[in-house]
Amino acid sequence: MDITLLDGGLGQELLARSATAPTGLWSTQFLIDHPDLVRELHGDYFLAGADIATTNSYAILPDRLSPFGLEHRFAELHRQACILAVSARDKHGQGLVAGSMGPTGRSYRPDLAPSIEEGAALYAEIASIQEPYVDIFLCETMSSVAQARGAVMGANSGRRPVWLAISVDDEDGTKLRSGESITEILPLISEFNLAALLINCSPPEAVSQALPVLAGQGIPVGAYANGFVEIAPEYLKEGATVDLLQARTNLGPEIYADFAEDWIKHGARIIGGCCEIGPAHIEELAKRLKPG
Repeated sequence: MDITLLDGGLGQELLARSATAPTGLWSTQFLIDHPDLVRELHGDYFLAGADIATTNSYAILPDRLSPFGLEHRFAELHRQACILAVSARDKHGQGLVAGSMGPTGRSYRPDLAPSIEEGAALYAEIASIQEPYVDIFLCETMSSVAQARGAVMGANSGRRPVWLAISVDDEDGTKLRSGESITEILPLISEFNLAALLINCSPPEAVSQALPVLAGQGIPVGAYANGFVEIAPEYLKEGATVDLLQARTNLGPEIYADFAEDWIKHGARIIGGCCEIGPAHIEELAKRLKPG
């Protein structure tokens, strides 16, 4: 069975390695303060068995940079995130680079997203910056149909395959975080010629509910779950930082890999990890899913 193995989470792992307090810039802070740590983490994921490095560009968005007076560094930071991932891939000698495009507004808050047209313009700009470096455009943690539409519309203006990753409700994996059914995402597959459809930054239990609904659409499906206890309501408020999110203690590499094996039974062919899923988890996945 041919399984593509993604990397794991970046922001939470970088926080753990640096032992620094989180800021509103989250993972972007490490591009500014500790770029070598970012490159090292990409390399560790490749060594663990990942086939793809995801750029540390998830949170490089104008609305996230503006409170810190960093809007002018938007393009520069995207290029830096891409170069660090490419550098790690080249050192490893093989693999692909996926250009991360995170959600505008806040994660898990599709109500804060701009209009579809405004979103498409922004993601088209990101695609134009990332295209010389990446092999795939990865629109991540899209939590409503409109938010996803704007992202893939913009990314589709570039000349790289577009992967869409949606985030589903913590309790009901058949619903987006907006409350819409995940089936409402399916028309985007043909409309924008999507190359893969994934579920990300959702509990593994919710992923297990979602995958059977999304499988069988004629394109690869997959998942990379998070390791949070829940998305705490306090985190959804303006100015909140990730220290308000608690990591699970019952989702070690072996248990996570058990979930992944179940996802594969439901049709998943692309597997990785999101927040709180680190290199040890990816190593266990590689051991089980890509032996030899």
